[in-house]
Amino acid sequence: MNLTSQGVAGGLLIFLGFGGAKGQIESLLAWGAAIDMGYISIVILAVSIVIYAFLARIGKRWLAIPVCAVTGGLIATALGAGSSLEFVTQPGVPNLNPVYWWGSTEQGWQMGLPTLSHFLASLPFALLAVAMWSPDFLGHRIFQELNYSKKAEKVLMDVDDTMTGCSIRQIVGASVGGGNITSSWGTYMIPAAIARRPIPGGAIVLGLLCIAVALIGYPMDVATWPPVMTIALLSGVFLPLLEAGMQMVKDAKSSQSAGICIFASMAVNPVFGWAVTMLLDNNGLIGDKERPGTLSTIDRLVIPTATVIICVAAMLAVGMIPGIPPLL
Repeated sequence: MNLTSQGVAGGLLIFLGFGGAKGQIESLLAWGAAIDMGYISIVILAVSIVIYAFLARIGKRWLAIPVCAVTGGLIATALGAGSSLEFVTQPGVPNLNPVYWWGSTEQGWQMGLPTLSHFLASLPFALLAVAMWSPDFLGHRIFQELNYSKKAEKVLMDVDDTMTGCSIRQIVGASVGGGNITSSWGTYMIPAAIARRPIPGGAIVLGLLCIAVALIGYPMDVATWPPVMTIALLSGVFLPLLEAGMQMVKDAKSSQSAGICIFASMAVNPVFGWAVTMLLDNNGLIGDKERPGTLSTIDRLVIPTATVIICVAAMLAVGMIPGIPPLL
């Protein structure tokens, strides 16, 4: 948590929130064009923006996910797009055999067992997933502080415990074939901070609901229907990412770090942007000039430098740096 300043974390969250929102909007517009009803996508987006703004105005932002998602589905159905919803996921226990999901090119994720080249290709994204945890938890805490009253007790998360819980969730999910990348947002953020529930209760409720939906089957088809899924992601993930990122950028010092992080992420990718900006920020070359004095030599120089070297080497190996062909 100490390695990434609020300016760097804010810039990364803003970049990822904007990029994710842009991608979801394009996805919804493409869905509307594919069924020759492009106007439906525009109506859904317009109504969702108004609803989200209204809920934020009255302090009920935690209702954004269910209200916006349900509204998106109802609008699509009312305007004649209901026929594009197909129920294909049958009730029953999902296949929990990891070999089915990970070990074949004909079933499951159809990727087959990984080779060394696959691990090299995924390394930069794995680094980004880990790098995102610090901004995730910083943003998570900010959202909790915004949504809970100042007199509330025992509701703000403990970072160490939450990271441990996320790690265990990732291990269990991958071991039974899950392809998710765990973060505090997906594991706790939506049911906890936005929904105004303490973390343990929110996480347990979310887990029980996911199990019930998986066993019933058909609700999965509704949840992944573009008018529902894209609006849920917009209102529940990417807009909160943007808001949390902007909350972190509180002064000129943090805005400088955030701006350079966004620029570097746009020029290369978020992995590069985070690693390089963290190194510069932790040594006082950008951002808060007094912050390096509060960091140890390991946090200020050793870990950030090693991170930049590993990230750049991994990206060079697989050709993720623009203009440079893969070295391996």
